[in-house]
Amino acid sequence: MNNSVTNTARLLWAGLRALLVLTVVTGVIYPLAITGVAQGLFNDKANGSEIKSNGQVVGSSLIGQAYNLPVKDDETPEPDLKWFQGRPQNGLGTNSVNTQYSLILSGATNRSGDNGAVDGVCPPLGKVEASTLCYWVESAKAAVIKDNSVPGYTVKASDVPADAVTSSGSGLDPAISPDYADIQVHRVAEKNNLPVAEVQKLVDEHTDGRTLGFIGEPTVNVLELNIALKELVAKN
Repeated sequence: MNNSVTNTARLLWAGLRALLVLTVVTGVIYPLAITGVAQGLFNDKANGSEIKSNGQVVGSSLIGQAYNLPVKDDETPEPDLKWFQGRPQNGLGTNSVNTQYSLILSGATNRSGDNGAVDGVCPPLGKVEASTLCYWVESAKAAVIKDNSVPGYTVKASDVPADAVTSSGSGLDPAISPDYADIQVHRVAEKNNLPVAEVQKLVDEHTDGRTLGFIGEPTVNVLELNIALKELVAKN
């Protein structure tokens, strides 16, 4: 009996010591070491890839934002056309934390590429169901053409790139293609009383090339571009 109690106590003490050691190593030392390495070598990424304007954090370079006019009650948000617009955020819903953004919920539209299509072609808006991907795409295309066509510059249907009318897999894509940014230049210039050439220069300066020169496509971070636009407007 005594040997049994002694062995049990010895095993419990060994288990307790292992628990204490592993707790210190994996719960204290390891997290502190990883945090130190991350802060020292990857400070920006470790802190969420924050973007600052006038010393204030205004967002992350990894998460898209909506640039809409203020809404009341259950009104559908309308884009604030003085800013460059990002990709559609279909299927994300809204949140009660900040009604100007739909960033709490992440997800895709869960519609197939031919959802609503007839013989592989999307019907005109009046002949397609409102819950289909075809309706969303055609509605978005019509809005892009209408919003970005200004006196002296008309957007054609063939000018509208895919990212202007479709959301990304997460719905939170922070970037748009240079083509989509380009067709917004004239509208943004007019709304802000700026020369078209200066706004186009902003787009060119904020266009990032392919990763390592061959991976992916060129992109324009919408938040960074709009911060630069705000600074340009302040100077004029």
